[in-house]
Amino acid sequence: MDSHTFDKLSFLVLFLVVILLPIFFLPFTNFPIEISKGLLLVVGLALCVIFWAIARFFDGEIILPKSLSLLAGLGIVMVFFLSATFSGSSAVSFFGTMFDVGTFWFMFVGFLLMMMCAIIFRDARDAKIILFGAVLSSAVVLIFQALRLFFGGALSFGVLGDTTHNLIGSWNAFGIFAGLSALISLLVVEFFPTTRVEKLLLQGLTLLSLLLIAAVNFSFVWSLLGVFALIIFVYKLSLTSNNIDSEGKRHHFPVFSFVVILVTLLFFISGQFIGSILPNYFKLTNIEVSPSLSSTVDVSISALKVDPFLGIGPNRFSVAWSMYKPVEINSTAFFDTSFGSGSGLLPTFMTTVGSLGVLVWLVFFIALIWGGVKSIFSSIRNGDNWETMAFFVLSFYLFVSSFFYSTGAVLFLLALAFAGVFIGLSSSSAPKGQISLAFLNDHRKSFFSILTLVLIIIISVGISFKYIERFVSVSYFRQALTAPDIETAEKSIGKALSLYTNDLYLRTYSQIYLLKLNSIVTKESLSEEEKASIQTNLDQAVNGAQMATTFDSKNYSNFQSLGAVYQNLGAIGIKDTYPKAIEAYKTASTLNPKSPSLKLFMASVAFADGKNKEAKDYAKEALALKPDFVDAWLLLSQIAIKEGDKVEALSYAEAALSILPTNKELISYVNSLKGSSANISVPTIKEEIPKDTTKKSIGN
Repeated sequence: MDSHTFDKLSFLVLFLVVILLPIFFLPFTNFPIEISKGLLLVVGLALCVIFWAIARFFDGEIILPKSLSLLAGLGIVMVFFLSATFSGSSAVSFFGTMFDVGTFWFMFVGFLLMMMCAIIFRDARDAKIILFGAVLSSAVVLIFQALRLFFGGALSFGVLGDTTHNLIGSWNAFGIFAGLSALISLLVVEFFPTTRVEKLLLQGLTLLSLLLIAAVNFSFVWSLLGVFALIIFVYKLSLTSNNIDSEGKRHHFPVFSFVVILVTLLFFISGQFIGSILPNYFKLTNIEVSPSLSSTVDVSISALKVDPFLGIGPNRFSVAWSMYKPVEINSTAFFDTSFGSGSGLLPTFMTTVGSLGVLVWLVFFIALIWGGVKSIFSSIRNGDNWETMAFFVLSFYLFVSSFFYSTGAVLFLLALAFAGVFIGLSSSSAPKGQISLAFLNDHRKSFFSILTLVLIIIISVGISFKYIERFVSVSYFRQALTAPDIETAEKSIGKALSLYTNDLYLRTYSQIYLLKLNSIVTKESLSEEEKASIQTNLDQAVNGAQMATTFDSKNYSNFQSLGAVYQNLGAIGIKDTYPKAIEAYKTASTLNPKSPSLKLFMASVAFADGKNKEAKDYAKEALALKPDFVDAWLLLSQIAIKEGDKVEALSYAEAALSILPTNKELISYVNSLKGSSANISVPTIKEEIPKDTTKKSIGN
């Protein structure tokens, strides 16, 4: 075997990673689709790097693109590393629960994907293979999802839920992917030589893309696709001024692009009048909520005032949101929602990695856009180089999408991969655009180069093995969540924690032992073994919650979970646990100061502990944050009943009823207070989330 063979293997593996990324999932398993794609990415990229490194042993030469974009990408990775190191919760910032988008390792692997694409896909032939592979890949995804609109249940494969569940991510993210598919087809039809049959197939794929975008009904996709179709139309129209291309063929008016522009304009202008036809026909419900751009910026500014240079840390937007969210959020149905990302993926990154992160991202995009603009004008001037232009347009489309929307892993990784192909093509075509390092002719260079390549191989194997361990832990965790009995759940969560420890697993571990404890103490008669296990289960429940707070001391959910454990222990008669619950909830409230729910939890605990004055104070603090908090008014009513003040209890109940005047349970409760009923049942009220098919942005 020689370097050519291993280079082919490296090319094949990387090609499969990029093309299969939108399609890949593990059917009939306990693994969520996005986590399955992470397995493809990590293992595939590791194999690609290993084959590439072995090929370098044979030919003794390393060729790298000379690109400011790649250098800026390395700067982004370094900033993420430093920010994760000093975040105060490195485990969350480096890896998260499971290779979370925005963690250091996700960004490292993403930019490694971009770099390998730049190194391996360096000529027009390779780029065409990737481009037509992307057409085929997108066709499979779109056809599969179109079939799911009619036969959703039959095509769930044990991992997909309702009709809007798809292989890309959220339903809106799928709409963006459909726009990407239309854009790829448009570029190939307008700029690449195709047969009549191929052109008809591509036009059919574009029509399918437009229909699925209409089914998603996300206006942002129409506006974005319309703008890019307009750019392609004007670009192609400018070529017709020459009338004859380099091959002697006559340029034609870009009718196809013009039609796409008209369709996007029609849907964008008509709004819900036309846009709601397909969602209503297929009964598609899409509830998706995110912070608005203005509220994301407000949170970012507040976070940067505290951590100006390196930010709060990668994968820590939820911490920043909890601490600095606008108080106006409490007037919505999503007052208790903890958002893990902002209005878009890129604004989220800029929030978490500080001003230094913002700077390196700006350098990266300026370098990428400058190189892309040069490639576009070069194509106009020379009448070729379409592949370079196409991959820049595709990557730019996805990066713009990532700025205005949290696209998820698949689309962002495709943006980096397409940017890598663009960098590789533009560097190979530029004079002195590549750096060549030959090391076999110098023993000193040879030693250090071979040592570096060996280390690259070892690190690739090590990272893959560690990822697979954590990947397997997800299966055990999901088994714990769906276990038919407590014993099975206990074993499954134990196996999950033995493979990977994080606060989500620890909170679940605590809840399982709390359930086990409750199942024992509620029995009428206990065996000696059950009596002996009470203290053990109690300790495990508390220890799990406490370990979660140690793992991430900035996540209010961990302290809320600890408070809930102590509150439950107090409810079953364990002494001195109510004060501990209050302390845990207070810590959680410090980390999430504008949460009315945490104040209400403290009020509930104080009320259960017989401290009515403290309970009133906490309930009123909750109402100060959220005046329409029905549960807080009802708790005040309960306290008044316990104190024997029926008039005050009625006034609080009527305040609750004024917020929800048609609620039957509340009406019955108020009537019972007005009458002489001895049995007064306090209703449990839940906030209703409005259902529609649009994306909601909350905040200012």
